[in-house]
Formats: sequence, C-alpha cells, structure tokens
Amino acid sequence: MADNKQGRDKQADDEKRRQRERELEEARNRADEAEPMRDDPGEKLGDLDEALGTHDYPTTTDELVEAYGDYELETQSGHKSLAEVLAPTDNQTYSSADDVRSRIQGLIHR
Repeated sequence: MADNKQGRDKQADDEKRRQRERELEEARNRADEAEPMRDDPGEKLGDLDEALGTHDYPTTTDELVEAYGDYELETQSGHKSLAEVLAPTDNQTYSSADDVRSRIQGLIHR
C-alpha cells in the first residue's frame, strides 16, 4: 500500500472496522455470562438492610431469625429467607448492624 493520504486513510478505516468487530465479538461472548452480583450490600439485603439499621443491639442470631426470618435475600444460588441463610450459624451475638451485615454477606457469597 502506498504511503500517501489515501493509503493512510484506508489503514485507519480498516483498523476502526477491526476494532468494531472485536468489540462485537467480545459482546457476543459475554452475553452468555451470568450477571455479576451487585457491589452495594444494601441492595443485596433489600428491605432487611433498613430493618437491621433500626434494630436494637446487641442481638443474637435467634432474635434476628425471630424478627426477620421471612425476609428474602438474593444469594448466588437464588433467593432465600434470612432464616435459611442463617441456619448453618450457631446462636451468635452481634454488636451492631454492620456485624450482622458482614455475617450475612459472608453466608450469601458461599
């Protein structure tokens, strides 16, 4: 290809076309991937997040299940109630809403 304006323009156009093709191919390949979990813990906990913020602390696992056991949570394997999520946990004492959130997040990311 000649090193003139027309040749350089053609090379630039070819590169843009190849870039678009790579982007389309990547988008097609990623279309089958599972959607990632969101990063905001409050979004994952939904309405439970606000309820935990107003709960009296310290509290225990049993008290949380009694008060909020029916709340539905988004987990990696689907939706589960708080009671189901906390089922493998012994009756622990939590000093704050952040302690509870951390424990729940650890359990739903298994």
